[in-house]
Amino acid sequence: MDHPDPTPRTPFWLAGEPAHGDAPLAVHHPYDGRLVGQTSYATPDQVEQAVAAAHRVAPQAAALPAYRRATALDHISARLAKRADEIARLITAENGKPIKWARVEVARAVSTFRWAAEEARRFSGDLQRLDTDPAAAGRMAVVRRVPRGPVLGISPFNFPLNLVAHKVAPAIAVGAPIIVKPAPATPLTALLLGELIAEVTEPADPAAAPGSGSGTGLPAGMVSVLPVPNDRAGDLVADPRLPVVSFTGSGPVGALIRRSVPDKHVTLELGGNAAAVICEDWTGDEELTQAAQRIATFANYQAGQSCIAVQRVYVHEWLYDGFLPRLVAAVQALRAGDPADDATDVGPLINEDAAMRVESWVDEAVTAGATIEVGGRRDGATYPPTVLTGVPAGAKVLTEEVFGPVLVVDRVENDEAGFAAVNDSAYGLQAGVFTHNLQTAFTAHRVLQVGGVIVGDVPSYRADQMPYGGVKGSGVGREGVRSAMDDYTDPRVMVLTGLDL
Repeated sequence: MDHPDPTPRTPFWLAGEPAHGDAPLAVHHPYDGRLVGQTSYATPDQVEQAVAAAHRVAPQAAALPAYRRATALDHISARLAKRADEIARLITAENGKPIKWARVEVARAVSTFRWAAEEARRFSGDLQRLDTDPAAAGRMAVVRRVPRGPVLGISPFNFPLNLVAHKVAPAIAVGAPIIVKPAPATPLTALLLGELIAEVTEPADPAAAPGSGSGTGLPAGMVSVLPVPNDRAGDLVADPRLPVVSFTGSGPVGALIRRSVPDKHVTLELGGNAAAVICEDWTGDEELTQAAQRIATFANYQAGQSCIAVQRVYVHEWLYDGFLPRLVAAVQALRAGDPADDATDVGPLINEDAAMRVESWVDEAVTAGATIEVGGRRDGATYPPTVLTGVPAGAKVLTEEVFGPVLVVDRVENDEAGFAAVNDSAYGLQAGVFTHNLQTAFTAHRVLQVGGVIVGDVPSYRADQMPYGGVKGSGVGREGVRSAMDDYTDPRVMVLTGLDL
């Protein structure tokens, strides 16, 4: 007698339709290794079908009226909200993120699609009077933005829903087809999102479903969500039918993409080495305690697996001795353990190899003279929240992106030295500046070589509608709904002549 598979394969979404490939892809819980789900990799032929469909539908997608794009985005936002708990638990299961933070991620994705719906309704372009010179009397320019073409969106494992949302929502908002390649470690959440997008996708053959094809949804072929092995991703990147590549992930891979397709429009949200500066005016006991708690939380909130997790802290020298014990106490108060437990603050890293790498970097720093103030003992894929002091220059935990729950603390003689220390990095994503002084805030904003300066808080703050991205090794271009919409489009000018202005 045949027995049903207790863990059925989740379909991926090829041009809006469910599909399965030949090669299985199993997903295991980072915390205890149990199987949480399985899907399959798209075959080369299926990838070709998705790319051809995106290319074919691009003119139709670009011509979609605003109400259809916005209505689809509103629907996706509402469905995410309705299934929020289910989706949060799936994120925790495949990513290891504590459930409290998975719920935050779902809420952010709900907002991301809502913002995109609002932006789709007001994405209207600009008027420019040209009669500023006598020779242009009676002329007016209409500047609208049009999709560059289909988008390839490559997303990482650390935010398996919201970073996919940041690829998909702006594409739908501007009318650009998109193919999403989720991280092989965490495909299931992206595939669930693909299921919700399919609810607002017109069937490829309207005759196949009575009442379909009414022109109220997204055209078939506009969105595909395809698990693809990393070693085959280069074929997608190189495909000339995908003129836009939006990649979030590691710096070396991003650099390779940029070099390999110099004629494409490439946006890269890469690594960080986020720093916070405790400035000389941040002096009160309550202020130091509050800064310590915020830094402790956001150095460890995704087990450090966030490109804007706090990794370095520079403290004014006469505040250092009062701040460090508060920080250590705040880190010690964090609870590590089963990410499904509502009380857990810090879960495992994505796998044991990642935890072993973090362990080796900390051991290297300690061998070179650093001191472990708290933490430092790995347990499988879990690495405890760790604070290091006395880290020598050149140590990996100081110069590279740890992408783990490790925090380096150092003293500086003044604010200017703190800002210089922040800039002494190959990365430049965001920085936090704890100050009440308006002039200090503006100075930091002027001199810090980063994409964003967060005043009065950690560098880990991000609003999903704001421009988000970095400089130097942290990438090019900006995420954030409207910023991504600009990246996915080109301005197109129409000049009207002979007007009575």
